[in-house]
Amino acid sequence: MALQIYNSLTHKKAPFEPINPPKVGMYVCGVTVYDLSHIGHARSTVAFDVIYRYLKYRGYDVTYVRNFTDIDDKIINRSNELEISTGELTEKYIKAFTEDMHALGLQDPDLQPCCTHYVEDMIKYISKLIEKDAAYAVESGDVYYRVKSFADYGKLSWKNVEDLEAGARVEVNTQKESPMDFALWKSSKPGEPKWESPWGEGRPGWHIECSVMSQKNIGDTLDIHGGGKDLIFPHHENEIAQSEAYSGKPFANYWMHNGFVNVPSDDDPKGTKMSKSLGNFYTIRDVLAAYHPQTIKFFMLSTHYRNDVMFTDEGLAKAQDRLAYFYTTLSKVNDYLANNQADGGELLQPKRVEGIIEQFELGMDDDFNTQRVFGQLSAIFKLMNELINKSKDAPKDIAFTLGRLKKNLATIAEVLGVFDLDPETFAHDMKMIQMRHLDITVEEIEALIVQRKEARDNKDWGKSDEIRDELLAKGILLLDSKEGTGWSVKS
Repeated sequence: MALQIYNSLTHKKAPFEPINPPKVGMYVCGVTVYDLSHIGHARSTVAFDVIYRYLKYRGYDVTYVRNFTDIDDKIINRSNELEISTGELTEKYIKAFTEDMHALGLQDPDLQPCCTHYVEDMIKYISKLIEKDAAYAVESGDVYYRVKSFADYGKLSWKNVEDLEAGARVEVNTQKESPMDFALWKSSKPGEPKWESPWGEGRPGWHIECSVMSQKNIGDTLDIHGGGKDLIFPHHENEIAQSEAYSGKPFANYWMHNGFVNVPSDDDPKGTKMSKSLGNFYTIRDVLAAYHPQTIKFFMLSTHYRNDVMFTDEGLAKAQDRLAYFYTTLSKVNDYLANNQADGGELLQPKRVEGIIEQFELGMDDDFNTQRVFGQLSAIFKLMNELINKSKDAPKDIAFTLGRLKKNLATIAEVLGVFDLDPETFAHDMKMIQMRHLDITVEEIEALIVQRKEARDNKDWGKSDEIRDELLAKGILLLDSKEGTGWSVKS
């Protein structure tokens, strides 16, 4: 089966046919860097990270470009509030965003351009649009795109221009020819960053940024353009209009849009899109303080990228419990392989074992259906546990089969960015996350365990029980074994 991608432009799935295979150019709209990113932003970055990985797994030479918007009204307003330069503000939050992405275990795109580095290119781009009568300058120094000049306007959002124009709010004192026309260049206001241009000092509009950065780094026609579905209109619609007017070529062959992260409320139990304007957001750092990074990815990827995700603590807790079960299974597999010889064994249930990669590819080839893949993974871990529970029967064959399962799982994990940790590392990470909510440190726990051992050696059972109860009251369970005393955090 060939890779099929759902195209927002046609509302259909179609076989993926790059312009110049095996090369693929993929551009995804990035964040506006004026504050910490929230978990809704992670919906897009996690989805396209897996898409990027799978395209490379399929043998494509991918150029993945994701921009930073480092100049716009929000950035200017925030920098004025903090009384710092826009450059200082955006540098801080680009660094924070990058740290958050690395904390989530996401790969860096091949290019991460900032729009302020492309202003000269934007000025040339706008000038050409004016030459083509697709744009016009007004007396104030603003430049607007002439929407009526583009016959296909509305083709991505499936909106009718006349309906849009009729519903548009009439602007006061505007010099625009039509309410639908959008700004390509904005004349400067006091206290704003500005650049020289043929129309006077000013700065680029938001929509022009992505057209210039994508076409400059990939080409006139992109194989894939992605982003959140809230960008379909007007941002992506405007990108198409200006880009195709500029080049005379299709702007992108495949448009991919991820769903929202919704937050339930008393007014709307079905959920409202997470956004800073509504104040119903949780930063990525907020969530990473309470949950393992792979929990967030597991939670996101358990739903198809085009669908919305309901963000709740209950949902995250269930995802983390499920993830812990998978890693516990992997730990059992490692223990079994360490204690049983696999050389010379025969593969048990070969159709199930050897079919894992094929089923994975079928799922991912169906518009990157990670939801389907995660269902298949559950069957893999179930089979691992079934084999371990039959450990007295043909241990060499079981060990050989478990080894093959583990190898196949590692191939899948490399694409998903989940299940690729050593189980002991995951268990330690989980313990440290849980410790953040307790009024005790690891050093204090270990010191009390030493004191308890001394008490037990001296047969001071009262003191031993007292220390155990003290730790239990602080949320720590002691685990005595022949090897010594370990500990875990009480659920």
